[in-house]
Amino acid sequence: MPERRTVALVTLGCARNEVDSEELAGRLAADGWELVEEAAEADVAVVNTCGFVEAAKKDSVDALLEANDLKDHGRTQAVVAVGCMAERYGKELAEALPEADGVLGFDDYTDISGRLQTILSGGNVEAHAPRDRRKLLPISPAERQGSDVALPGHGDAMASAPEDLPEGVAPASGPRAPLRRRLGNNPVASVKLASGCDRRCSFCAIPSFRGSFISRRPSDVLGETRWLAEQGVKEIMLVSENNTSYGKDLGDIRLLETLLPELAAVDGIERIRVSYLQPAEMRPGLIDVLTGTDKVAPYFDLSFQHSAPGVLRAMRRFGDTERFLDLLAQIRTKAPQAGARSNFIVGFPGETEEDFAELERFISEARLDAIGVFGYSDEDGTEAAGYENKLDPDVVAERLAHLSRLAEELTAQRAEERLGETLTVMVDRVDDEDGVVGRAAHQAPETDGVTLLTGGRDLVPGRMVEAKVVATEGVDLVAEPLPLGAEHGAGCPEEAAR
Repeated sequence: MPERRTVALVTLGCARNEVDSEELAGRLAADGWELVEEAAEADVAVVNTCGFVEAAKKDSVDALLEANDLKDHGRTQAVVAVGCMAERYGKELAEALPEADGVLGFDDYTDISGRLQTILSGGNVEAHAPRDRRKLLPISPAERQGSDVALPGHGDAMASAPEDLPEGVAPASGPRAPLRRRLGNNPVASVKLASGCDRRCSFCAIPSFRGSFISRRPSDVLGETRWLAEQGVKEIMLVSENNTSYGKDLGDIRLLETLLPELAAVDGIERIRVSYLQPAEMRPGLIDVLTGTDKVAPYFDLSFQHSAPGVLRAMRRFGDTERFLDLLAQIRTKAPQAGARSNFIVGFPGETEEDFAELERFISEARLDAIGVFGYSDEDGTEAAGYENKLDPDVVAERLAHLSRLAEELTAQRAEERLGETLTVMVDRVDDEDGVVGRAAHQAPETDGVTLLTGGRDLVPGRMVEAKVVATEGVDLVAEPLPLGAEHGAGCPEEAAR
């Protein structure tokens, strides 16, 4: 009988990392590893790191150190770093953090089982050597399909995969589908639509370690969605660095418009959500599909970043306050209840008081449901890190605090505008402390607040409930379920709980 090997995956960062962790879990389970939830109960703790901004990198280091402490008084024998921070810094991270027994990059994912076994056995796996992943794919998007570059979440040739996979592990579809195993039983799951980014925003390092943009085949996205539906998933969130570019390397920049109705038709799926949309790439046809397709949430996660033209040009982005407001008006003309969220950077090099006032004007008029505000900081290897006219850190902190307070007030006001609305709410969880917690179409997981459902009717995760908004708590809503005859969706509680 094979020796028992246990592994725990600790995931930090965005939904894209969560997908990558489930791919790693699928590969490990297929090779006989036993997955456990707690790092203290695992022989190997794998920390899927985030390398986006300083705060996220600090959280990743803290998670690695916390896992390392378990080696002194728990079962854990090895701690391994994977993910964006490991890919971005590789050997540098290994030298700075000797507590990590391994630092693995994306190229190691296809043989993650072998790498972990070597480390667990006391062997040495050379730390990942970082490289600019944009240079690994052809410049022309049309020539990128079929490349053998490692793309987490896209899959690879499955010739070496076991024919008899463990229960709950499956190649989602086709010969290039990734092995995937769900970590948890949440009724919502993310699906990768693409990887990488061809935009060259001056503040962002992501393309250098995630690579150039490359789409997944629609058949693989559909197949993975069908498999997730079989696992009980009710809501799919499409993720990538830039969903509005989907299909450009497949010869059809409007491919998302045709794919969304097909995904919405998958049996068992009740809601499709699209994240990470670039305002400069929005088009009327995409707005029509997002606002007019049954089961597709009218949800617009728009990456504005700023609204002052001068700052946007320095960021190597496009647009201005009026164009952005016009885009939101177009959306709300099609779907008045549509949700909209965005993130903004304050204190960018050269940002004047007038620029800041223009940004303040935009968010005051935009009626966004959720707003993230970040103070600018230099990121290694970015163009903006070499800019002059850097603002004093105290000025950046002051502007960050001011805009954060304003954003909190404005999003609370936007929530109050929804009083009296009837919303379709998906139940996320039911517990003794918070009661029935769900999300309406304008609320993505983790980022946009929740809807608290009142009443004593039995509800279970995955259930779709028609409810009327009766109160607000900051950005959160309180809603009263309508009579049973007004509901639609997940069917009986037993079916929804499967």
